[in-house]
Amino acid sequence: MNNIAIIIGSTRPGRKGKTIAHWVHEIARQRKDVTFELVDIADYHLPLLDEPNAPALNQYTKAHTKAWSKRINEFDGYIFVTPEYNKATSGALKNAIDYLFNEWNNKACGFVGYGMAGGTSAVENLRQIMGELMVADVRAQVRVSIFTDFEQDGTFKPAAFQEGSVNAMLDQVISWSSALRVLRDK
Repeated sequence: MNNIAIIIGSTRPGRKGKTIAHWVHEIARQRKDVTFELVDIADYHLPLLDEPNAPALNQYTKAHTKAWSKRINEFDGYIFVTPEYNKATSGALKNAIDYLFNEWNNKACGFVGYGMAGGTSAVENLRQIMGELMVADVRAQVRVSIFTDFEQDGTFKPAAFQEGSVNAMLDQVISWSSALRVLRDK
């Protein structure tokens, strides 16, 4: 059975990503064909990349990198919940991704972007990064708008169609992560 991480891609105080990730997790947990786990990059306290060796060498020297590597390596695929900051993903998520290389390879991922335009630019930024890491990103994505999916008091209230968007993305991540198992098992 595949194990998929739902990665909370922001460490910012008051971040909306944690609430959105929990909502995605609740939808995902209804499935019986795969397991899903929340992974919060804030829990790993990763400083700006401080490893002396290239991640592809797997010669980690820091305890925080070894813990992050072990955790990410456990998964067959990923759902990245990313804010959009200045037309890109968060610096914290980019930093966390850059710590590793082999742990990401030959897996699948999907995206849940959020921001003024549904996090579209952040997702496009991540698609380029995933290609370099040999991660197959799926077409279906979730676009959460801070204007239409949140109430004026900041309460998350996604539009009714959003659950269908989540399920379409999950379907693709599950099937692609299963298909890529052949490469991971080599």
